[in-house]
Amino acid sequence: MKHEMPVSPVSFDANVARLPQKGLPVVIEADEKQRAALAEEHGLESVERYRAELLITAWKRNGIKVSGTVEADIVQACVVTLEPIETHVSEEVSGLFLPEDSKLARHGFGEGGEIMLDADGPDSPELFSGETIDVGALAEEFFGLAIDPYPRKKGAELRQPSHNLAEEPVENELQRKLRALTQKR
Repeated sequence: MKHEMPVSPVSFDANVARLPQKGLPVVIEADEKQRAALAEEHGLESVERYRAELLITAWKRNGIKVSGTVEADIVQACVVTLEPIETHVSEEVSGLFLPEDSKLARHGFGEGGEIMLDADGPDSPELFSGETIDVGALAEEFFGLAIDPYPRKKGAELRQPSHNLAEEPVENELQRKLRALTQKR
């Protein structure tokens, strides 16, 4: 059974079969529908603006390099107060791609077919088939990584519970019923 990858709301398939010598510039400006889909996909209240500026160039013999930036203005809920917070996201985008049949794509595999990774080294190139690469999905990946998972409004603090032993803990109804049942024994 073949699994389909979800399509990015800002999907942009760039034809990489014949790239200009100076590279192929790509600008992705999300419309209202795409911004709403991005907000839903990333758990945001809204995406007010989304723009990716990318440059697709040849890399090594038959590889592809994608570089650029993704910028967005987003609205998130504060993790403390749940009030909306406006945030500007700006992230560098970088990715390397190799055709599936490339000799470089097989580099890094050991004798038994296991892949050799260097934890401190650069990311391995991703493989692609055909003549297109979805550079919009790549930009969205970096956008998602740049979002603060725990946004906090300035001055918002979690109140620490007091540890005063003189204070009685507040019981809810279930706790009272359970205590009454245990006392009947």
